[in-house]
Amino acid sequence: MSVELGAFLRSRRERMAPADAGLPVTGRRRTPGLRREELALLAGISATWLTYLEQGRDVRPSRQVLDALARALRLTDAEQEHLRRLAGGTAAPEEDLAEQVTPEVAAVPALLGDNPAYVTGVCYDILACNAAAAELLPGVGPGGNLVRWMLTEPAARDVLVDWEPEARHILARLRAIAGRHSGHPRVARLVAELTAASPEAREWWPQYDIQFSHAGHKRLRHPRLGVITVPHAAFQVAERPDQTLVVYQLPADAGSGRGPAPHRPGVSA
Repeated sequence: MSVELGAFLRSRRERMAPADAGLPVTGRRRTPGLRREELALLAGISATWLTYLEQGRDVRPSRQVLDALARALRLTDAEQEHLRRLAGGTAAPEEDLAEQVTPEVAAVPALLGDNPAYVTGVCYDILACNAAAAELLPGVGPGGNLVRWMLTEPAARDVLVDWEPEARHILARLRAIAGRHSGHPRVARLVAELTAASPEAREWWPQYDIQFSHAGHKRLRHPRLGVITVPHAAFQVAERPDQTLVVYQLPADAGSGRGPAPHRPGVSA
């Protein structure tokens, strides 16, 4: 976890302009963003301690140090939460990521009728979905992966009217997951696959943007309804917090007219 913490701190230090931190800019700078010594001064910690953190050494920063770094780097709430998780968390064991969805949870998407719904696992594998989701997101179904679909399938760019910000957001959420499960083979394989297959993923991944799931609205191109703006919400499964139920609310008069029966879930690959 310390290696991921160091990478995150470096990315945020290099992103911050000295002028934004109230520091004078004199002459040419070979280092992008803040120098280590400058960030250490702003945070009130020693430059040596900051160097240890960025190098990924096995040190444990206190909550006070983390808060001071967060203030100096002007981290968002999501980034602050990610920083604390990196500093205090541990990688999940293999069995925790070998996901199975319980029959009770798997049955929920089908209960939501014409509203697209699906259950994702820790790496955005689709563990269960209903027919409305399969209609809206062609190629997404049990055994598929939502991030892979969004970044590598041409259909995603047609369905998601605002494809680039949506793709950036889901990659930022995967970045947060990779931090919590640093070094885990399944997470690492997915990241390697995405950065090999998607030019956008190769460009965006090193930027280290962080985001967590939240409710909101999306503009989607529905095969029967055309372009619509729909609210969506995400709910963590109580006994398995890395599994998430996502629901899109279609217009009340959307109707069905699909025909296929809801997907019956199984174990993801």
